[in-house]
Amino acid sequence: MSAPFSIITEATISVLIDTFYARVRNDPELGPIFAGAIKEDAWPAHLQKMYAFWSSVMLTSGRYKGNPVAVHQHVAGIAPPLFGNWLDLFEDTASELFIPEVAGRFVQAARRIAESLKLALFFRPDRPWTEDLRQRPAVTIPCA
Repeated sequence: MSAPFSIITEATISVLIDTFYARVRNDPELGPIFAGAIKEDAWPAHLQKMYAFWSSVMLTSGRYKGNPVAVHQHVAGIAPPLFGNWLDLFEDTASELFIPEVAGRFVQAARRIAESLKLALFFRPDRPWTEDLRQRPAVTIPCA
């Protein structure tokens, strides 16, 4: 790999996403969750959505059109502790690919996104906040 990237572009976002999701798919805990949620032939479309999502987040491009909360509500096996695994992989990947200042911007955004998604999926004001709140039924999700 060449020197870390110093700017955020559509191309560097694509490298980040490709590298990150290759690691996710090989992760012993996250890999099976993603394999159950995204069919093998749906990965190219999913990656395109993720390029658009991160382009919208980091470049304010407005390319992403979707509802992450609605999609993740149908993912079997998703649980609050897995968000830490996801963040660890994302942070490691961003730190390897970008200079510290730029990696930090990605990490800060990822932490906000993960916390918002975790709260939307699992927080219920009438129940205590625990790590084993609920399991989801098995379904295959469309790329939304």
